[in-house]
Amino acid sequence: MTTTLRLLNPAGISWPIIGGVFATIIAGLTTGIYAEALLADPGAATRWAVPILTYARDFTAALALGGFLIAATVYSPTMLERPRKKVTYDSPEWARIMRFSRTAAVLWPIVESALLIVTYSQVGGVELTSPALGPGLWQFMTAIELGQIMTWSIILTILVSIVAVIVSTLGGAAWGAALSAVAMVPIALTGHASGAASHTLAVSSMYIHLLAMSAWAGGLIAFLMTASRQRRLTSYVQRYSTIAGWAVGLTVYSGFLASLIRFNSIGELVTTSYGRLLLAKILATGVLALAGLMHRRRTIAVIETTPRPFTRIAVGEGILMAGIIGIAAALGNSAPPVPQDPVPDPSPTFLLSQNPVPPYPETISYLTQWRLEPILALVAVLGIVQYVRWVARLRRRGDAWSSPRALSWVLGMIVFFWITNGGPTVYGAVLFSAHMFMHMMLAMVIPILMVLGAPVSLMARAVPARTDGSRGGREILLAVAHSRYGAFWAHPIIAAMNFAGSLILFYFTGLFAVSLTTHVGHLLMVAHFTLAGYMFANALIGIDPGPKRPPYALRLVLLFATMAFHAFFGIAVISSTSVLANEFFGWLGLPWGVDALADQEVGGAVTWGIGEFPTVALAIAVAIAWSMSEDKQAKQIDRRADRDDDAELKAYNEMLAARARGGK
Repeated sequence: MTTTLRLLNPAGISWPIIGGVFATIIAGLTTGIYAEALLADPGAATRWAVPILTYARDFTAALALGGFLIAATVYSPTMLERPRKKVTYDSPEWARIMRFSRTAAVLWPIVESALLIVTYSQVGGVELTSPALGPGLWQFMTAIELGQIMTWSIILTILVSIVAVIVSTLGGAAWGAALSAVAMVPIALTGHASGAASHTLAVSSMYIHLLAMSAWAGGLIAFLMTASRQRRLTSYVQRYSTIAGWAVGLTVYSGFLASLIRFNSIGELVTTSYGRLLLAKILATGVLALAGLMHRRRTIAVIETTPRPFTRIAVGEGILMAGIIGIAAALGNSAPPVPQDPVPDPSPTFLLSQNPVPPYPETISYLTQWRLEPILALVAVLGIVQYVRWVARLRRRGDAWSSPRALSWVLGMIVFFWITNGGPTVYGAVLFSAHMFMHMMLAMVIPILMVLGAPVSLMARAVPARTDGSRGGREILLAVAHSRYGAFWAHPIIAAMNFAGSLILFYFTGLFAVSLTTHVGHLLMVAHFTLAGYMFANALIGIDPGPKRPPYALRLVLLFATMAFHAFFGIAVISSTSVLANEFFGWLGLPWGVDALADQEVGGAVTWGIGEFPTVALAIAVAIAWSMSEDKQAKQIDRRADRDDDAELKAYNEMLAARARGGK
């Protein structure tokens, strides 16, 4: 019988926990966060509990997300070593990783609740033993923004824990990882990131940082606690190493962006206690990156025969990672050199949009004005990088890929980057007309370029398939494309209804105002309309796997019916006598003397006018595909006739002749 000893015994997790708590305490002492407050001191218990519970929350969240990520993308749940199609969920590491993830997920809301209580104690200056704690806590949770965000965090983490207890499959593990990522959104909205100064940059960079460190640190600890020494260890380590490599890059990227808004100069890294603490965190991250490089060059190659060198270095990494999370918890409760309080800008524009008034809108301004959104910028850049890597991989092995398709995808990602980080976003935050230009590009122009790039087909060809029952990026993407949910939303009629109906649901309800006044709402708006446009375009002209596409004639009918509805929406906006999201656009007070209703009419004209060009392009593309399909079918008939001496035509003629003779 094959032994399945794990790399690290269950007691081994105590070392990262101890290391993280120790790092939190030492780091907090250097920045003075445990010192008694001059006004309304909440007591020593609260002062010490807040950073320690912050660390416990971040550490538990990392273990939950990292555990589910390892289960969903690294481990094979099948016991047999030989590849087989049926997944049995009987491997020892699968049972361990699911128990590990469930435990972390159940602990997460408990720690989050305790952190909520001590946070209110600190903010309100109320000691934990005070009778006023309970009534004030309820008001904090329901009426104060920080308390509301933390309450939502508890609700989301409870949902994660419920899913964790219920699920036991690969799909369930993927859902656990996805929901854990969603539950980290409130964490990014609190602390320094909640300040109005550079709000967009702060929140998005913090969120990327949380995801990267959780996948890196939580994934490593989960792997050490659950992996078997003599079961596919090399392939498992290589898969985790890929995740860790991406996490390193994302950690550096997000950390650099976050530091830009917290320091006046690079010298403050050594002249301030906050800077020195951050510098220690940077150096520790560098050590981790070097350790990962050592794994790639030395320990992974011999891990099957001598796993001890890998385990020793990895355990040290786990302790150091926990220490980094502890330092981050202390930093999150310390004041950086640049105050993260709301900017004292009394203008209505800033108060409503959380952004300063941009220059007067001219054509050149749409090309020169930029406001970096880290998440959307990352999507665009990685979209180009990965696509080019896959094309290069195909060509190295002698396979071809269409250059026009590659050019279409790259152009789509470049336009997406400009729309979401350049002038259209800058002016779309304060002008309805600019917003509608941004919307039309996201929903109708960029999706066509993306669909013509056929990214799913490229990935399916370039990325090797796994044969051990586990799922990588290729398997997850194809599983989503072929799932019941994917098939439902990709169905041509549903895609058309979603594409057109979303306009009414979004712009004539409070959702529009939410997207204008909250960063999360803006990101969800961009994601929804880009995906809705992609689904619709893919149903008409796509070659990627997905929906069962209707005949070409029906595609044209569906296209013109949908575009007629789109034009009707544009006319409705033009003829409207009230301002959409009036509580926003009607009170911006822009210095250019903007008439909100007149600008809305321009936006309706933009919606109607810009929609004509993609419609014509889609119609031409469908017509060309129809013609090519008929030509291809005719050639197939000719080749079959050459092979069988036109047997089908002869049989048909004989049938007609027989009927003629019978009629006589």
